[in-house]
Formats: sequence, C-alpha cells, structure tokens
Amino acid sequence: MWTFDNPPLKALREKYAFTPTQAWLDHLRLASVRINDGGSGAFVSSEGLVLTNSHIATGQLQKVSSEKKDYQKDGFTARSRSQEIPCPDMEINVLVSMEDVTRRVLASIKQGMSTEQALSARQAEVGKIEKESLDTTGLRSEMVTLYQGGEYWLYRYKNYTDIRLVFAPESSISFFGGDEDNFTYPRHDLDMALLRVYENGKPLNSRDYLKWNSSGAKDGELVFVSGNPGSTGRLKTLAQLETERDFLEPMLLHSLQRLEAALGEYASRGPEEARQAGTSLLEMQNAIKALGGMLQGLRSEATMEQKLKSEEEFKARVAANPDWQRAYGSAWNDIARAEKKTRKMFKLTFNRRLVGGSLPDRAIDLVRYVTETQKPDAERLEEFHEAGLESVRYQILSPAPVYPKLEETLLAASLAESLQALGPGDPWISAALAGKSPAQRAHELISGTKLGDVAFRKSLMEGGAAVVQASNDPLIVLARTVDPIDRATRKQREDQIESIEVKAGEQIGQARFAAYGKSVYPDATFTPRLSYGTVRSYPTNGTQAQPFTTLYGLYDRAFAFNFKPPYDLPGEYIQRKSALDLSTRLNFISSTDVVGGNSGSPVVNRAGELVGLIFDGNIESLLGDFLYDEATNRSIAVHPAAMIHLLRKVYDAAPLADELEGKTAVSVKR
Repeated sequence: MWTFDNPPLKALREKYAFTPTQAWLDHLRLASVRINDGGSGAFVSSEGLVLTNSHIATGQLQKVSSEKKDYQKDGFTARSRSQEIPCPDMEINVLVSMEDVTRRVLASIKQGMSTEQALSARQAEVGKIEKESLDTTGLRSEMVTLYQGGEYWLYRYKNYTDIRLVFAPESSISFFGGDEDNFTYPRHDLDMALLRVYENGKPLNSRDYLKWNSSGAKDGELVFVSGNPGSTGRLKTLAQLETERDFLEPMLLHSLQRLEAALGEYASRGPEEARQAGTSLLEMQNAIKALGGMLQGLRSEATMEQKLKSEEEFKARVAANPDWQRAYGSAWNDIARAEKKTRKMFKLTFNRRLVGGSLPDRAIDLVRYVTETQKPDAERLEEFHEAGLESVRYQILSPAPVYPKLEETLLAASLAESLQALGPGDPWISAALAGKSPAQRAHELISGTKLGDVAFRKSLMEGGAAVVQASNDPLIVLARTVDPIDRATRKQREDQIESIEVKAGEQIGQARFAAYGKSVYPDATFTPRLSYGTVRSYPTNGTQAQPFTTLYGLYDRAFAFNFKPPYDLPGEYIQRKSALDLSTRLNFISSTDVVGGNSGSPVVNRAGELVGLIFDGNIESLLGDFLYDEATNRSIAVHPAAMIHLLRKVYDAAPLADELEGKTAVSVKR
C-alpha cells in the first residue's frame, strides 16, 4: 500500500524489470477517485464516466429508490444522458497534489510543553495549514498522518458533488452467492456500477482516464491496484493490537450483531421494510463476516508471535544505537501505559454514542456545527475545520429519504445496548433516556423530530447558535444535552491517551526511518495508495484456486443450487443465455494487497490500461488489516471482458460499452 510520493521503484525494477515513470504515476493517480460513500473508483472515459462497484453505489441506489421502484434489486440503465439519476449525497475526490509538511507541524511543539499542550498545538497548526491551503487553492485540503506520526502530509483534492447514476446491475448478479460466498473464492459476480461526474451542469471533461483493455491480464502478469484502502494496523505496537483483540473487535462485533438483529426484525415486517433496510443489512453482514475473520486471526498465537518477533527486532535495533535509544526508546512503554488507560475507559468511550440511523447524527452535527463555526478555525474540533466544512454542510443538507420507523428501530437498539453496558446511573444514559425505556425514548424522539425535513435542517444551520439553542425539537434537545458529556469524554481521552500516543507514535515513526528508511509503506488512511502483484493462483481446500472464473461457472453454480437465492439469476440471464459466450472470463484473483476501502479500485497493467475492478478479497485476506501474506492473500476483481460482454448482450447498453472501449466519442443521446 505505497503512497504515490514513495512508490516501490527498486522492488519493481529488480523483480519485474519495470520502472513506472512519473508521468505514468501521475496519470494513474489523477484517473483514480475516492468515493466518500466508502470506496474507490476510476475515470474510464473522457466524459466523466466513473467505474466502481455496485456495492459502493448501493447506498445511492437505495436513496433514489422508492416503494414503487427498487433500483438496488432491479438494477438501472440510463438510455440517455437525460435519464442519468442524480445521487443525493455522494462526493467524489481526486487527489491533485501532495505536500510534506512534517517539519512545520512538529515545529509547533515547543520545548517544555506537556503532552496535552503539544497535542493542542499540533491540532491548531494542522487546522491553520489546512485553511491556508483552502484559501490559496480552493481545493479540499486534508492533513494525512503517516507512519504513526513520523510524517505529516497535506493532500489537496478536487471535490465533485454532482454525481449521476448511469448503470448498475441487479443485486442478484452484482452480489451473486450473497453472504454465503462473500470473502470466498471462486466468485461469479458482476459487481460493477457506472457513475458520471458533472461540473457546471455538463459531463466533466476528464482528461486523465484509464483506457479499457477488454482482454484483461494474463495468468502471471504484473498488475497494479490504485485505490483508497481504509485503515490498517500493520505498524501498531503489540500493546495496541492486544487492545484490538481483547476490547475493540469483540465489542464492535457484538454491537454489529445487535444492529443486524434489529434490521432483520424490521425487514421481516414486509417488502417495503425489507427494501428500506436492505442496504444497511448487507453492510452489517459484510462487516460482521470481516470482523469475525480479523478477530480469529488476532486470537491466533502464530499471528501475535509474529508481531512480537517483529517488534522485538525493531526495539533491539533501536537499543543498539545509544542516540536512537535516548530519543525513541521509551515510546513502546509509553504506548503500553496509555493502552491500559484505553482499556479502562473503553466501555465508556464505546457506548456513549448514538448508532444506526441518520437523524441522531444530523442532530449532533447541527449542534456542533453552530458551536464550532463561532470559534477561530484552529480552536475547533478537527472535523469542523474550515477546510472540510463544505462536506459537513453537504451531508447535513442531504435530500436522501428518511424512514422514521427504521430510524426508530435502530435508535432503540442503540440505546438498549448502551443502557445494558453502562447502566441507568451513567450520566450520559440518564440524559439520553430521560427516564424512559429505550423503545419509548426512541419513539418519542423520532416521532417528534422535524429533522427529516431538509428545509428545517437548513433553517437551523443558517439560523446559528441562537436558533439551535432555542429549538424544542426533541432530537436537537437530546443533542444539546449529551454534547457536553461527549466533549468531556473526548477531552479525557485526548489528554490521557491520545496526547501520549501521538507523541510516542512520532518517536516510533522517526525510529523506523532511522532504522529502515522508507523501505516499508505506512498504514492505510483512506487515501490514494498503489499496490502491485501478479495474477496468480494459491493453495486452498486441498487444491489450487483457479486464476479466472467464467460465465460457465456462473451458470453451473446457479444450476447446482437450482436457482435458489442467493444463487438465483435475473430473468434476462436465463432468457439470453444462448446469446452469451460462456467462456468469457468473469472474475479473477491477484496477489495485490487490498483491504476495505479498496472496493471499486481499478486494476491496471504496465501500460496503465484498465484490466479489472476490485470488489473483494478471499477469506485468507481478512487478517489483512494487520498482516499481509503474499502466499495466500488474494484480491478478487471483475474482468473487463465480462463487463463489456454483458453490457452488450444482456443489458442492450452498447453505447455504454462503446464509450468504455473508446469506440465512439459520444454514443448516447443528450
């Protein structure tokens, strides 16, 4: 997961006799996009067409659907530009430039400062740098912390919000095999979606886009993945991993399972309720399976022994140099002490929160927005710095539909979980429940709020602190009540834990550079990264995994299960089977290194041509947040041949296929 400023040129040259030029790297970076719904994508035509996964677009599909039309289930194809559907609240970012500002951030910390004062100084300087960049360039400016604080980089993004849905297949083919096949291989999914970016009301002139190669990559061929892996902990200390293993992952898994049960109960009430809950239920099931795999890996003695060995080797190298030991040697013990405090506070910090629906989040955001925007930028909570405020406003004013009964179900489940964990005597619980049961309180709050109305939210945001303070909307009142408690909890964690770990992380980062240089990549941060590997098999289930799957395999699996869900196929796939070339490759695997956030990432060859679309990893990759094993970790991608073939033969979308293959400049009606 290499940053674009530090690509693995030496390894590529020595292992594959290939050295990407700066122009090659810049083109790939500018053609790749980050989708703030939680995934990646790439421009694939000169007219703003973006390729990503159906499961990344599914939230927007659900938001533009209704009781009469379910685009997630039935799919969607725009037959003309006028039929492309605006996405209610999607944002797409393109990384335009990067700047190393490590010296400036670290220079804000003065000798004699306490760790708490140093953290405040860092945060203020970060806000100042981001705002200066925004004012100077007009670009979305984000500080990115790499190597646990060893480096600070300013990333500048071009932000797009006029995104329109062009194509998505039916859920039964985009997620063929359902949760049963998720994180397994072989796979047979058409997990693709096409979006179009507009600017000033017209399709974006996307000069950097990936040319399509329908032949795809061959077995053994070198390929690259350009995407935005979300978060990894491969450079975390052993003490931090023990907290993940014993506290965070088990508690998060338990929480997701409770929410899944609540969503399942709601979905069982009827077809419309099932549609409303469908996206969230799929996300929960995916997260539960992923977390279960991570937790199993962390509980493996072999995993923790490997991490211990690596850490001890690193510490010994530091200890062998008196200067390094003096400057960095205490960092591991400092983090270990801070982690003990993390574990003591964990129940509190994890359960003082409202989880599930969107309305409680909107209430909290509004209360904090009107408070924070009154302060100088450097003194605000980091998520309300001016550089990111446009996105905050955009999400608060999202016109996406709200389903009150679903919101009520999720809020009741969240409150019940927090009550069970913290008990009725906790001040946050007392404030949140106001003497009611979780179900009663959730009904009271959701049935009484007007936050489902965008105009009402806008009036609060524009009215400022006085209007929000005077509001008697029950969710706003709740947010005003719990916000001081939340801030106090946050401040306690920052002072007692984060301030110590940030300083120690910077020391470990600097020690890593001293001992190893930049021969390793930093942990993932949902920012653009470059991964490389080859199309290759791996040993599994006592045999070898096939590098490619085909349409033959899709139909074989469907017939073998007698088309029983989740192995059913859309009607057109049955009716048009004779028109298809069943030898067409559908999915394939490579040893490229991906985790959550990489979904929708393009796979490219040496020529920079698109040869695949990442959509999943195998079961062996679930420990990838903490360890990568090249022998068995595999990413799974949709093959470009299948995308083109099915667009033409099943969906009658030849103009889209032509646009992807560059056969016509404009092949659709305007």
